[in-house]
Amino acid sequence: MALRGLTALVLLAALSGTAPESAADARPLTRDLGVQVTHAATHEEPGGVTITKVVTIVVENHSLEQMRTSMPYLHQLATTYAYAVNYTAVRHPSLPNYLAIASGSTHGVTDDGDPAAHPLRGATVFDQALDRGKTATIYADAMTTNCQMTPAYPYAVKHNPWAYFVAGRASCRKHDVPLARLQPDIEDGTLPNAGMIIPDLVHDAHDADLGTADAWIKSQVQRIQAGPDWESGHLAIVITADEDDRTSGNKVLTVVASRDQDRKVVTTALTHYSLTRLYESVLGVRYLGGAARAPSMSAAFGIRTIAS
Repeated sequence: MALRGLTALVLLAALSGTAPESAADARPLTRDLGVQVTHAATHEEPGGVTITKVVTIVVENHSLEQMRTSMPYLHQLATTYAYAVNYTAVRHPSLPNYLAIASGSTHGVTDDGDPAAHPLRGATVFDQALDRGKTATIYADAMTTNCQMTPAYPYAVKHNPWAYFVAGRASCRKHDVPLARLQPDIEDGTLPNAGMIIPDLVHDAHDADLGTADAWIKSQVQRIQAGPDWESGHLAIVITADEDDRTSGNKVLTVVASRDQDRKVVTTALTHYSLTRLYESVLGVRYLGGAARAPSMSAAFGIRTIAS
């Protein structure tokens, strides 16, 4: 009788599209809440409200395990909404990863040089948004002038990808703004269709501990969640890291939160190019570079977009 019962449970799990948890990385976060584990980009139609806005926050140089054990607020956000445990950065060091997220390519960059050393051709997701008649904004912590192209500690231009693209320079000077602009946009319900919040070198855990970054991220996310864009259900917040600390195969924790996001642990093999693709799926534009071949974040997380 016990054997038949076990067989029935296994059959039920197979028919329902769920499976017993098998990824060791998922266990510490799923054990308490029993969230659904998705092992691949499913064939199910994404449900809920259509996401029309994405805002990404990037942590610096920490692995999946470091982030989920040393960032209690991010851990809570992950288990309340959804997170990926098989998401990897593109390479080392920082700059190529930011370029990858913003444009679907590293453009051959292998260092953290300033825009003067790397004047890049091509478009970014921010340019794509504006060309489509939508909105785009980068909010840069500690930046003192729009689209600042030289570092001034604690502002790091290597974390501000739009500043590197020559064709988008005029738009960068208008829409790549200091962090002070974030709060008015939250209150007015005018957060962008393609957005990024760039912490400074202290708040992103580059030059401070993860607890400092966790507290800073908490303050930004809670402000956003108090605003009309979040309440509408059309906004998704993505929190990831540019790269790990070179100890974990470049695997980083990536969290997706929106008002109606189902709780999930996603084990699909995603990369920063998948994040590029998510922006473009939300915008309804063509996929740039590696985004065209990257696994879909919208499918993996069950996010309804214009392209769904």
